Amino acid sequence: MIKSAQRGFTLIELVVVIVILGILAAFAVPRFANLDRQARISSVRALEGSLRASSTLAHSMWRAQGGGANVNMEGQPIVILNGYPNRAWIDNTLAPGTIVAGQNGRFAYAPATGVFSLTGAANPAQCSVTYTDATVVNGVLIPPVIAVPAQAVLNASC
Repeated sequence: MIKSAQRGFTLIELVVVIVILGILAAFAVPRFANLDRQARISSVRALEGSLRASSTLAHSMWRAQGGGANVNMEGQPIVILNGYPNRAWIDNTLAPGTIVAGQNGRFAYAPATGVFSLTGAANPAQCSVTYTDATVVNGVLIPPVIAVPAQAVLNASC
């Protein structure tokens, strides 16, 4: 009698492993596929917060310097309109090289409209942040409006 050593796996064992991997993949793939949209929405929300912080910082610097036509933030000139950055210059308040596409960032900026559009989004125009200049109404200063589309629009368009 010659005893043979068992080598490899049986067909049943291989089928069971493949079925288990298939079930895991069916649950995991949709979750991973959704992460890119969540990352784009987070980028838009992060830019919104960055714009709020940088415009407030520029306003604070402007007040501390006693007013004037512009301020400098880390060597970048910022033109001030009604005490806050003008929309044509708001992109200079952001960290160089991290935000705007012209600076190797993720957003394209249109100074004429004040819209930062996320590059690579399904609908960049709706996956965006809009900066509207500060205004004075009846002698009251109204800070700039920094807006993103509604969450439902972001979910659908990003």
